[in-house]
Amino acid sequence: MDERHVKAMERAERVLQNMATRTPEARAAAARTRQRRNRQVGKRAMRILAALVAIFIGAFAWGLVTPLGTTGVMIAVALAVLAAILLGVFPKSRQEVAAVDALSNAEVVHRLDSMLIRERSALPTPALSQIDAISAQLPLLEKRLEALGSLDPLAQDARRLMGQHLPDLIERYERVPAAYRQQRDGEGISVEERLLSGLGAARSAIDDIGARLAQGDLSAFETQGRFIESRYKDGELSEN
Repeated sequence: MDERHVKAMERAERVLQNMATRTPEARAAAARTRQRRNRQVGKRAMRILAALVAIFIGAFAWGLVTPLGTTGVMIAVALAVLAAILLGVFPKSRQEVAAVDALSNAEVVHRLDSMLIRERSALPTPALSQIDAISAQLPLLEKRLEALGSLDPLAQDARRLMGQHLPDLIERYERVPAAYRQQRDGEGISVEERLLSGLGAARSAIDDIGARLAQGDLSAFETQGRFIESRYKDGELSEN
């Protein structure tokens, strides 16, 4: 295959990737990531503001005791600038630096959600439909898992899948040089095919976790419905 054909295929792949990133699921995931980032920026801005206020209150109080002079003012300004720079860069988001075991159930979901939208461009186009299907389930899983403790068996299954196994699959795929991704293993399966199979299995597992989480609500609703029907059937009210 000559260079022109290779470049044409690369351009086609980029076009398909760009089209794929415009799916409703991808846009929704990107919007969730932006919202979380904006909240982090807001919290960081409040920390910077609090530090600046504290520095200038301290400088003002010191000035009541003894004149600051030019040197004191410059020191206060330098401290304010240093605080703004340090707090603007550090600390990083807890989700970025903490181990999975230290994160809450919701934070595990958030980290996977952000990773999937961030790594889309590194994945083959056939994998994006699986990524979209997984992303579409995450908001519901987040709400359901928030109500469970981290030690709940079902939450543990979800945490292992979303916090470790699925991210590891994607990261290990990305480490394989592009030239070797069509190479087949002893079972005759290529790296890309193995990725697609793994994503499909992860999607099925996430669907199953979602169904199991919803089952409790379904059972509770059914019980309440039967209670209402038995107590108020035909418009009759019991004396109690």
